[in-house]
Amino acid sequence: MRWIGIDPGLRTTGFGVIDVNGQKLTYIASGTIESGDPAKGLPERLGALYAGMKEVLETYQPESAAIEEVFLNVNPRSTLMLGQARGAVIAALVSEKLPVAEYSALRVKQAIVGTGRAAKPQVQEMVKRLLRLNRAPGADASDALGVAICAAHHAQIPKAITAALAPKLGPKSAPKKRSK
Repeated sequence: MRWIGIDPGLRTTGFGVIDVNGQKLTYIASGTIESGDPAKGLPERLGALYAGMKEVLETYQPESAAIEEVFLNVNPRSTLMLGQARGAVIAALVSEKLPVAEYSALRVKQAIVGTGRAAKPQVQEMVKRLLRLNRAPGADASDALGVAICAAHHAQIPKAITAALAPKLGPKSAPKKRSK
């Protein structure tokens, strides 16, 4: 299964692509999409994020996507702008018919580092270790890879539960009909 993780931002949106085979995680690619000159209008910048994401999707052909949820900022205008950037990216994902999972930054940090209060350098180091990389990617790309890893782990939970219960439940059989 190929996952793409997204760390949305209006100026810079991080992306990370991994392959998951059982418990094995394989790094495929990561990077950032820039929205362009802040002096440009918001519609042009959102269009650049949408087009950039479409190009990444075409290049790496993920099967599922995960994106970080927007957190409430002290500045309502910043929160609104981030939400619009996130919306442009989600539009690109769903235009490719990808299922999209959403995770809070707290949940991603818990999945990667073990604590929701982890600092960015801790996330970068754990992403580097989990994907067996020579060096940690940049902050935005590491955060995006963290989102992809979190999603991959959460996707495996139902399979693990089913596998653990299978020996106890026995082979599947049709339910017995009750007589009246």
